[in-house]
Amino acid sequence: MSLAEKTRPAEKPRATGRERKRQREPRITDEHGRRIRVWELALRYLLLLGVLALTIGPFLWQLSTSLKGPTEDIFSSPPKFLPSDPTLHNYERVADTIPVWDYALNSLKVAAANVVTNCVGAALAGYALARLRYRGRRVATLVFILTMLVPVEGIIIAQFTTMRELGLNNTLVGVLLRRCVSALNVLLMRNAFLNLPYEIEEAAFVDGANVWQRFCRIALPAVKGTLAVVAIFAFMGAWDDFLWPLIVLSDPSRFTLTIGLNYLHGTFANDERLVAAGTIIAVAPLIILFACLQRYFFRGVGEGAVKG
Repeated sequence: MSLAEKTRPAEKPRATGRERKRQREPRITDEHGRRIRVWELALRYLLLLGVLALTIGPFLWQLSTSLKGPTEDIFSSPPKFLPSDPTLHNYERVADTIPVWDYALNSLKVAAANVVTNCVGAALAGYALARLRYRGRRVATLVFILTMLVPVEGIIIAQFTTMRELGLNNTLVGVLLRRCVSALNVLLMRNAFLNLPYEIEEAAFVDGANVWQRFCRIALPAVKGTLAVVAIFAFMGAWDDFLWPLIVLSDPSRFTLTIGLNYLHGTFANDERLVAAGTIIAVAPLIILFACLQRYFFRGVGEGAVKG
């Protein structure tokens, strides 16, 4: 055998027509490297578009209705999504019909205080359930879980009686106290603290750090994502609450936004454009809050990881 034949690279077998066609096709894979067929990818996107239409569609329809003028038919068939002559007059009419900004300020006071009390109270309670060693810790955790199983309608009369005995009836403080610390938020913070490695706190304990120092300087900065989740849940729960403020409050000057918007449709007013404009006013703060905290919100999924 000659030297040229020895150094000649081995010829690869020729690919068949089907294999060449498969190689020319774009290869689509998932996060695990597994190949996804084109029809499977198309089906996934169709399902996502369906879910998007069901979730975002009603909000966009309310936004479109709030921008339509009084001469435009909102019940046309087929329905017309985009307004022909957009106007902000409906929002001005909402402010003329009810003191919407005063109601929004009352809701903002309650929601902001609810965020502070939930973040502080849930963080302290969650850290105590996850890190501290004391007798009855499992029982306390079980109590928080059981409180989530009790329906609100079953205890709301007792809560109203308690507020009346405390002299907090018809006050914003009475509206706040019912949701000041949520059991769900406590359990969320507990699970976030449980995911933190014990070795970090043990090293801080050896260096002389007490419980408060370990909580404020080590544990709490590591669970910012879960704190954002708690803040969003607390704000949404207080901002959207309707039944409890309706029971506690009787003075119209202390009404929250959800109660005040109830006057937009009823015996004396039944304009869908006003209702839609009031709905957008009520939803806008929630969208702004989530837009500001979405970075930390999605970080809460993998809370507790140690970065090198």
